[in-house]
Amino acid sequence: MNFPGEFFMRWRVRLGYPLTAAVLWFSSPAPRSILLGGVVGALGLLIRAYAAGYLHKQEVLTVTGPYAYTRNPLYLGSALLALGAAIAMRSWISAFLLLVYFAVFYSMVVRREEKELHQRHGAAFEEYASAVPLFFPRLLLPKASVEPAGAFSFAQYRKNHEWQAAVGFLLLLGVLVLIWYFRQR
Repeated sequence: MNFPGEFFMRWRVRLGYPLTAAVLWFSSPAPRSILLGGVVGALGLLIRAYAAGYLHKQEVLTVTGPYAYTRNPLYLGSALLALGAAIAMRSWISAFLLLVYFAVFYSMVVRREEKELHQRHGAAFEEYASAVPLFFPRLLLPKASVEPAGAFSFAQYRKNHEWQAAVGFLLLLGVLVLIWYFRQR
């Protein structure tokens, strides 16, 4: 076992369940926070959907679409989803727990994936990694660069099961609406 990377990969989802219970327990949602958090989360979902429509996992090194701006557009979208959830929950404790979870687990996941991509694609990945930022996207493509061929595919979006992120976020917002409603009674 490659500790701590393997540990974090194995426990990322399992620890997500008690984390969800904790952040919901400390949440103090209100209609305005749920709406604002929903808008921020929707932006994260759009970024994730856009990225998933380009991503061919385990097949090719994806460098087109949002991958031309950041090497991790799915995780950028996930960060916006987490921010949206934190806003919707209207709790500093919940926001802190989400931030720590995201920072710890996703930093490990990104490192592991970078290592796998380097092993699989070698020099092509090194060239890509030297030109494209890890997380925060560059705003413009270099002038001399022409984005390689590649287009968004709704079939690829479905193949990557990205709809599950949307369903999960909508369920979270629904639970927050119920929490707000029952706390008002």
